[in-house]
Amino acid sequence: MLMYVFEVNIVAVLLAALSSFLLGGLWYSPLMFQQAWLEGAGLTELDLKHADHKAIFLGSFMLCILASVAVAMLVGKGPSVLDAMTFGLFIGVTFVTTSFGISYLFEQRPLKLFLVNAGYHTLQFTLIGFVVGSLN
Repeated sequence: MLMYVFEVNIVAVLLAALSSFLLGGLWYSPLMFQQAWLEGAGLTELDLKHADHKAIFLGSFMLCILASVAVAMLVGKGPSVLDAMTFGLFIGVTFVTTSFGISYLFEQRPLKLFLVNAGYHTLQFTLIGFVVGSLN
């Protein structure tokens, strides 16, 4: 498995990670779903002001890199853009969304929060697939 890590296109991985990180910045911004996310998560804008932004953003970007490496490893060398995007969509819907759904049902979290978070991650993995597929 480790040998596959060395075969990924590092530029594609970094650009995929950056694009998915920036998507998150837009997705959870006031331009899109910030208010719905805040309400669903039980947070306020004051909570955001007091958060450790450096740790949150660094941790988020590192996790975007890990997700991008995983997608690049799993699609392999030379997938078509459509195949890589479809694979990313598949990951987002089948693994992420279903896992969130199970947790959110037991935690009795709001449907609104589920839709915001699951929507982001489904689009995130589709975007990672697009970037990795485009640059392989």
